[in-house]
Amino acid sequence: MVANQRKLETKSNTLTLKKNIYPGKLIVLEGTDGVGRSTQTLLLQNWLAIEGYGVVVTGWKSSELISRVIDKAKSKNALNTITFSLLYATDLADRLNSIIEPALKAGLIVVADRYIYTALARDVVRGADPNWVRKLYEYAIEPDLVFYLNMPLKPLLKRIITTRGSLDFYESGRDIGMSTDLYQSFELYQAQIIHEYEQMVNEFNFISIEADLEIDEVQKKLRQSVKKLLETTVNF
Repeated sequence: MVANQRKLETKSNTLTLKKNIYPGKLIVLEGTDGVGRSTQTLLLQNWLAIEGYGVVVTGWKSSELISRVIDKAKSKNALNTITFSLLYATDLADRLNSIIEPALKAGLIVVADRYIYTALARDVVRGADPNWVRKLYEYAIEPDLVFYLNMPLKPLLKRIITTRGSLDFYESGRDIGMSTDLYQSFELYQAQIIHEYEQMVNEFNFISIEADLEIDEVQKKLRQSVKKLLETTVNF
């Protein structure tokens, strides 16, 4: 099992990200598969637009340059641990250069559905050295807010089965041999992902929100924190 192949107690180096020196703001929504990030990102985008802010949304693995390469490699199950890490890092680097940084320079709000913290969790669970992964992402810009949508495993599994009808091969960790049973593999893999996220909550000042609340209640909590951020910022 991958978890046993790495030293869980190894201390990770502190990750130093580039400060956001631009007038725009970078807001990140993190969390495991199925917690409702995409829904909350869309609602937040619509609310910000109504409030009069220019908004740009960027999703994980959405670079026009690299996303199709990742999909093709995944379809052939051709991603080892290091290749997996490097391809996703390339995807974010491209979006940072072509979408995120230009938008921040223009004074826009960037809402990211997943950011580097997804990689810090996934790559380590897949067996990558934590210090190597952190070094890999030092090019990234530090977000102004990071929301962590968290949900216990049992309701998470139930939600995914109810809404999607099946489990994804990769989000269940089947490609790294967690278990031959898809459901058990999902629980093992997601449990370790959640563990990695929990380790980052204090380090990166995540705002933790229970994702099993009603959609409107989750959105209300998101807006409250975003509003505070914008109220303490000179209008742009």
